[in-house]
Amino acid sequence: MKFFLFTITLLFTLNSFAQSTLKFVNPSSVATPKGYSQTAQIDLGNTTMLLIAGQVPLDKQGNLIGKDDFEKQTTQVFSNIKNIIEEAGGNMNHLAKITIFIKDVSKIQVVREVRDKFINTQTPPASTLVEVSNLYRSDVMIEIEATAVIPKK
Repeated sequence: MKFFLFTITLLFTLNSFAQSTLKFVNPSSVATPKGYSQTAQIDLGNTTMLLIAGQVPLDKQGNLIGKDDFEKQTTQVFSNIKNIIEEAGGNMNHLAKITIFIKDVSKIQVVREVRDKFINTQTPPASTLVEVSNLYRSDVMIEIEATAVIPKK
């Protein structure tokens, strides 16, 4: 019986801890998605870890930016990431990791050129790039998910 009560108490405590340290947020600077959250914010004490859902080239009203223009799409995606991080109280220097999904790996130089306008090129974030056969819409050419670690003020 004591073990059972201990287990129940432990589970309740862990659940309360998880609820107080984890928030799901849809920032106002990007389109509100259907069925998921744009960010998961994890309170780590002195910092907040921001897990950013894959960003696509949509403006905050949900309109595609840069139809058939890979550079414009990439710029919109990085703008979305920047806006999300800033809305959470950080800046692009707090970007820790990006994962880039593109349909055409031959466009990697365009990705690098646009990325370098947004990040600190002296201390760039960890990065992975994957070529994929398709993304969630046929007119979307790039998607980037990101992780940021933002110090608390």
